[in-house]
Amino acid sequence: MATDDDLAGWAPEACTLPTAERPLRLAEFDDLFAVALREQQRLSPTRLRWRLDPAAEQAARDLTSRETECCSFFSFTFAPADDAVNLEVAVPEAQAGILDALADRAAARIRS
Repeated sequence: MATDDDLAGWAPEACTLPTAERPLRLAEFDDLFAVALREQQRLSPTRLRWRLDPAAEQAARDLTSRETECCSFFSFTFAPADDAVNLEVAVPEAQAGILDALADRAAARIRS
């Protein structure tokens, strides 16, 4: 289960997800990274790309849809890519630190 320290840098003040639900959401991202993330590329300070196992596309779409409901500054774009699916994540410059925290979590859990 995520701790308060895990949430530091993750949820900005603008996030409308109830505090009690934030550790669960964080765990969902961690699970996606551990199970489906094949590669991560940092495209710019405000954009990154994840290469996911295509079997996880529906779960990733559901998770990112729910995430934009509470943190509307996120932009998630899916595109097919050979034997994978690319998921581009973009944020405004003011939220680059949130993207940094997300990228760090993904890098720590990427599927081998």
